[in-house]
Amino acid sequence: MNRRSLLKTAGSLAGAAALGSAAHAAQPRSSAARPKLQFQDAEFYKDGKFDVEKGKDAVVAMCQYHGFPIFPGFRDKLWVSDYNQGEYTKLGLAACMYMNHVKDRYMLMDLFILPGQMLPEHWHVPADGNPAKLEGWLVRCGLSHIVGVGEANLGPEIVIPKFHCGGTVTVKHEVAATPGVFVPLAEAESRHWQYGGPEGAIVTEVANVHTDAGVRHSDPKLNDYFLSLIKK
Repeated sequence: MNRRSLLKTAGSLAGAAALGSAAHAAQPRSSAARPKLQFQDAEFYKDGKFDVEKGKDAVVAMCQYHGFPIFPGFRDKLWVSDYNQGEYTKLGLAACMYMNHVKDRYMLMDLFILPGQMLPEHWHVPADGNPAKLEGWLVRCGLSHIVGVGEANLGPEIVIPKFHCGGTVTVKHEVAATPGVFVPLAEAESRHWQYGGPEGAIVTEVANVHTDAGVRHSDPKLNDYFLSLIKK
């Protein structure tokens, strides 16, 4: 595996987590039998508006592709957004928050990144009485290019959308993380982002605590949009 270490890799963790007796997993087809996992932007828009349910459909399809457990109520727990950019396959995020315990400050959620999709560059600051978020990511399925501070080593397969800061980012240190690889955030309040590999990525995120008001995005229009959501 090409580690391209930019963030301090804590090492490989073996095995996938079971999500309880109520969970079930579709059996993945062999790599030779299953079709390529791919999506088109047209699938996710109706009259120019992002269709959240179609976004959830894509997450479910990716879970089934990888044989990832889908538990009762999973779909209802998903948060899916294109950050109001109109090109979900290029930039967006789907996440399932399992626990964000503000009092005792621990958090667990899964991220679902489509093939070739960017989770936009952002960072976390103290907010609402909580410290800046410290986090790490364990890849469960697929490949995620996890990027943060350090020596630039981005591969040519990573294409930053032109509408994200004019096709640029501020941090370019990458770990090409595959199942079982855990990558911690290198520094508190440092910028970071992810990019889905050819089969997308399902990533478990752990952290001290998540505070929406403490999220900042490098692209001003994405930042304004995200902060507008938490004010509603």
